[in-house]
Amino acid sequence: MKCPFCGGTESRVKDSRDIGDAIHRRRECEHCKGRFSTYERVEKFSLMVIKQDQRREAFDRQKLYAGIRKACEKRPLPAGEIEKAVEEIEQELYRFGKQEIPSNVIGELVMEHLRQMDKIAYIRFASVYRSFGDVETMFEEIQKLLNREKPDANSLHQFIEDSDAETYSPGDV
Repeated sequence: MKCPFCGGTESRVKDSRDIGDAIHRRRECEHCKGRFSTYERVEKFSLMVIKQDQRREAFDRQKLYAGIRKACEKRPLPAGEIEKAVEEIEQELYRFGKQEIPSNVIGELVMEHLRQMDKIAYIRFASVYRSFGDVETMFEEIQKLLNREKPDANSLHQFIEDSDAETYSPGDV
């Protein structure tokens, strides 16, 4: 670790604190006695989203946030609920351990979170995401929503495995 004051390479850690996604360390240079802070974070691999037409684009957290916020517009949700959902979805995407994620997997994760957060926001998002062609199709989705109690915990992971089989060809990853 180089001292920002003198460029010395020897420093001593005076204080260390966990601050969520990083560790904050207060250091003192052995040479000039200057104090400075460093932050250590785990380096995450960058996620790529595989679009329907097989194009790849970098995962954009802000785009995810904007889509969920739009579906939740004018809904009585507690402050921070959207941010929490975005954080959980992003963490789940990284937990899959894959660098490339099909866009439909992200869409299904968003729908599952919205279904739990607010049923109106869920229907709004589903109407765009699933491109309902008519009222009957939307009505069927509402019926499923009303009849569905608790999702099968393995259903999303099965969806991802099925998605992998359909989306990836040998050599894609």
